[in-house]
Amino acid sequence: MPTRRTGRHLGATVRATRVRRVPSWWRDTSVAVFWAVLLFVSALWVAGGGVQALTTVTGALTSTGRLSGLIASALLLVQVFLMARIPWFEQAWGQDQLARTHRLVGFTSFNLLWAHIVLITLGYAAASPLGLWGTIVDFTLNYPGMLLAIAGTVALCMVVVTSVKRARRRLRYESWHLIHLYGYLGAGLALPHQLWTGQEFLASTASTVFWWSLYAVCLAAVLVFRVGVPLARMGRHRLRVIDVRHEAPGVTTVTVAGSRLASLAAHGGQFFHWRFLDGPGWTRANPYSLSAAPDGRTLRFTAAHAGDGSSRLAALRPGTKVLVEGPYGRMHAGTRTRRKVLLMGAGIGITPMRALLEGLPQGRGDVTIVHRVSTKADLVLDREIDALAKERGAHYVVVEGHRAPGRDSWLPASAAHLTDSEALRHLCPDVAERDVYLCGAPAWMDAARNAAREAGVSSAHIHLERFAY
Repeated sequence: MPTRRTGRHLGATVRATRVRRVPSWWRDTSVAVFWAVLLFVSALWVAGGGVQALTTVTGALTSTGRLSGLIASALLLVQVFLMARIPWFEQAWGQDQLARTHRLVGFTSFNLLWAHIVLITLGYAAASPLGLWGTIVDFTLNYPGMLLAIAGTVALCMVVVTSVKRARRRLRYESWHLIHLYGYLGAGLALPHQLWTGQEFLASTASTVFWWSLYAVCLAAVLVFRVGVPLARMGRHRLRVIDVRHEAPGVTTVTVAGSRLASLAAHGGQFFHWRFLDGPGWTRANPYSLSAAPDGRTLRFTAAHAGDGSSRLAALRPGTKVLVEGPYGRMHAGTRTRRKVLLMGAGIGITPMRALLEGLPQGRGDVTIVHRVSTKADLVLDREIDALAKERGAHYVVVEGHRAPGRDSWLPASAAHLTDSEALRHLCPDVAERDVYLCGAPAWMDAARNAAREAGVSSAHIHLERFAY
């Protein structure tokens, strides 16, 4: 297995910025609030006679349809809340877990939405002389807000269809991002129908106040954190591009500077959503991880050209104004639980590891950093990492070669005679005693995470972020 190891013989302790631990109760509280909302929604349905209505076929269809609609509405609002990029949620869950939760809640909400539509329609048709098709026409033309609700459903269908993995692979990020914004439109168009005609929305003062408050909180979260905060930061920090550097073929490093950046409380390994006000396309934010530990004056990231947004980076000019959202993610020292750390990055995924190496408080031998590349041409920031490793007494390893064929592995073909966990213990014998940070392509991270688990690292000590849309 091709490797390069440096820095083992050096080890003066380096003083680094102290990072505040992310309180575990943030995550526990968010889970408790989520279930409390669903329980309260169910309680409103029971109080409104939902259980009593189950005694007849018509009542059972209509009442079950209302319950599925209520839960679908609550989950849709949770979706909007998750998309609002609220810092406490991001820090508590991390990008990877938040994306998984977003996806699970989204598909569940969508399925319940269609259950609501089908069950309500069948229930009303069973009690109406108009029959099924007559009831559908009556719903569409005569019920307040129904046309808006249909338009909202179509918008949500577009979002869900393009969220299926096979469809996502066929779309550019820019196209997917634009379609995904219709989730907000779908939620907004469904609001009049629910608040004007929904029995459980109007059954009591408590019910009406609850639903209006829920919608208001979600709308405020989006307006504050997706619009207000970036604009306020633009005025406060006056971020501008000061340097654009060609790092390797298809890879660009961008440095921005501004005032009072220490107040952002960013740390090496975290990411921001970046918008560059340089012309068409500035409205789309792209997530890029910091590739250097923040120094209070500048922020730096390094990105591969994977689409229109990232390809534009090479053409940025110094002086371009910048909007940022963040910092986000759990790839920082605040999630560290052990003194020793293993940093593993594949390809461009090495960039947050380089920032972590620079920012982590450490002593001799505390940090091992593994850089996985297919060829030497893919090495990015390796000279910087090598210099930092020597300065901090870290152990730097480059693992080079095309991936092992015929299996899901984080290893190159030259190491195919080893299992993934054996190779990991070979490079880092005490891996079971370390926190492990991972960043790279999703399949590679899955393989590396599985190897770490097999080597004795528990899930609580494995930290990773996914940026695949």
